[in-house]
This record gives sequence, structure tokens and C-alpha cells, in this order.
Amino acid sequence: MKIHITGLSHKTAPVEVRERLAFGEHVLPKALTSLCEMPGVREGMILSTCNRVEIAVAMDDNDHHLLTENLFADVSHVERDWIRPFVYSLDEREAIRHLFRVAASLDSMIVGEPQILGQLKNAYAVAKAHGSLSGFLELLCTRAFHVAKRIRTETEIGESAVSVSYAAVELAREIFGSLEGRKVLVVGAGKMAESAIRHLQRAGVSQTLVTNRTRERAEKLASAYTGTVIPYEDFIVRLPEVDIVIASSGAPHFILTRDQMRKVMSARRNKPIFLVDIAVPRNIEPEANKVDGVFVYDIDDLQKVVDQNLAGRLNVAVEAERIIEEEVDRTLVRLKTREVTPAIVGVQEQLEHWRLAEIEKVRGRLSDLTPQQMEAVEALTRGLINKVAHGPISELRKSAEQGGGDVVLLVRRLFRLD
Repeated sequence: MKIHITGLSHKTAPVEVRERLAFGEHVLPKALTSLCEMPGVREGMILSTCNRVEIAVAMDDNDHHLLTENLFADVSHVERDWIRPFVYSLDEREAIRHLFRVAASLDSMIVGEPQILGQLKNAYAVAKAHGSLSGFLELLCTRAFHVAKRIRTETEIGESAVSVSYAAVELAREIFGSLEGRKVLVVGAGKMAESAIRHLQRAGVSQTLVTNRTRERAEKLASAYTGTVIPYEDFIVRLPEVDIVIASSGAPHFILTRDQMRKVMSARRNKPIFLVDIAVPRNIEPEANKVDGVFVYDIDDLQKVVDQNLAGRLNVAVEAERIIEEEVDRTLVRLKTREVTPAIVGVQEQLEHWRLAEIEKVRGRLSDLTPQQMEAVEALTRGLINKVAHGPISELRKSAEQGGGDVVLLVRRLFRLD
């Protein structure tokens, strides 16, 4: 069994490509079914976030891994050739290292942010519930969760962990110099919106307005953070009174357009307004940035804040990378040992079968033995069998650690296991 990962991230594809290739919740079940129906695919999992879309599969040794690119193309209704410049393909050791680095947030836009581990666990749970995850790939996922926990425990990577929403607030603070006395409107009531409100309040905003298509969710969020709920259908009317808009809704289309912002700016008498779009798909039409006084920043623009945060975490990241390499080595040994386990069990069972068969042949001549003497015969024959098995089993384990398959084949032939 082999692991393969096909994907794209903020490092290889701009936001307009990522949002086009994202797997929405409504298509995930069908996509997982299609994935596991591909020739040679035994297990599959799909991770789709704002910053990455990845397909991980456990495949038979000789199957072609480019099959997973077809799934991207089919779900997104694009040509595979269009996808290829943005996609990376990773096998075996590189795939395991990548999975561990993603879980530990070393591959995130903002190193140390905690959201990706939760998103990976959710992707794991969805695949598990769908029945597309078991055995080999499941083992790698649980190891990835262990590695992420170890890195957060043994390093300081989480001490000042930030998220995309925090980076958005930092960008706003950079623009204004201070957020004291500013009024903010947050569109959306998900985790990203909640994180934005938390950071905004710490930064000293004077008032936070919250709106969401589902009012109940907006009220729940506002009550937790002393915000004020406004009706979703009215939020554009309220825009002239706010200084900053954090757009983080799950709308599949633009909720703010260039024409709407022209009217808003007229009502604001061209007083500048800053729109931070941290949603994928994007909430704000990019053309709105061309309206005088309107400054639009999308999720890719947050890279500037990311770079500043990365500078202070390089030493921590180096230590985390060392742990990753150690865990990759350990996992590979475990996987290889797992591959030879059937042969080890086969040797033990075959020798025990031969031992019992030989005792059975002479049982008639052993009838005069006392129970204690019979126990001694049992112990003697078991001891001989263990001594015979010790050498082959040690070689099998050594072969697993060194990656050699010839010993496994030889032992199976010698002990007639096939």
C-alpha cells in the first residue's frame, strides 16, 4: 500500500484558483465515493480549506496516481491541463512529511495557527463517517494528530499562534495606526468571524456590528462578544457609518459589488473605508477596489502580515522540522514493520502447526508420561520452536527497518507460507 497526496495551496495557486477548485460540503460525499471507486484506490480523504485543497489516497503499488487529478477536473468542470500548473504530487516519505507539516501548521500561511488541525480532523471525521478511511491512511492521520500535539507541547510554536482573521485585524491596525474608536462590521458568524471579533475587541474597537444570513447565529455570536446584531438585509445601508468591514460569510457569490460601494462612498462623503475579505469564495468584488476611498484586501493580501510573523518564528520552526523528520522516520519503520507482520505471524503459526503435528505422531508412545513429564515435553518443544523462529523473525524485523523485501520472500518460501 502506498500513500499519495495531490493538492494545491496558497503557495502554488492564487485565491481565484483555490476557490474554483474547492470542494464544498454538498459535493464531498459524492467526491469521496468517486475517489474510492477509482482503480487501485483503497482509501481516500479530501481536505478543503481557504488556503489548500488536497486529496490523500492509499493506493495499490502499481496504480497511476494521476487519477486524482481527474477528480479535481470533474468536480470543478475544468480541463486537467488547466489544473496542472498549480498542483503538487507527493508520494510516500514526502507525502507523510507533508501531512505531518500540515497538521502541525508548518505549511500554513501563518505558521502556528491552530485552525488547520481542526480542519484536518474534520476532514478525517467526514471520510471516516463516509467509510472511505480505514487502516493504512487512518493510521497516518492519527500519527499526524500525534505529531501536531507533540510539536505544540515541546515547542513554543503555539505561544503566539495567529489565524487568518488575526492577520486581517493586524492589517487593519497597520492601516489606521490604532483601532481605538473605530466601528467595525463583521459579515458572517462562523469561526473566522468569531476569531475576528475576538481580536478586534482586544485591539480596542469602539463598536462591533454583526450580521449573518441566519439571524440566530449572528445573535449567538454577538451575545458572546458584546456586539450588536443588525439585519442581514440592512447591512449595506449601515456601511456608511463603519470604518472597517470584515467579510467572512459562506455566500457563494459577491455580497458587495463595485456599484454598491460607489453609493456607500457617496454617503460617506468619500471618507475612506477598508474592506478585508477573508472568505473563500470571496465576498467582495475585486473591482470595488477601484472606487475612490475604498481599499479592498483579500486573503492573499494577508501574506504581508504573515511574513512579519514568520520572521519571529524561524527558530521555533527549525525545532519543529526536526521533530517532523524524527516522526516521519519512526512512522516509516512502523509501516514497514506492519508490512512484515503477516510473515512473522505466519512463521510462528507454521512452526506451532509442525510442533503439534509431530507430538501427535508420537502421542501413543507418550501415554505413560506423567502430567508433569508431558508439560516438560511441551516446554521443550516450544523452546526449540522459539529458537528456530528467533533468527528468521529478527531478520524480518531488520528487513522492515532497512526496507528490503527479499528477506520476506525468502522466509515465506522457506517456511512454505505461500
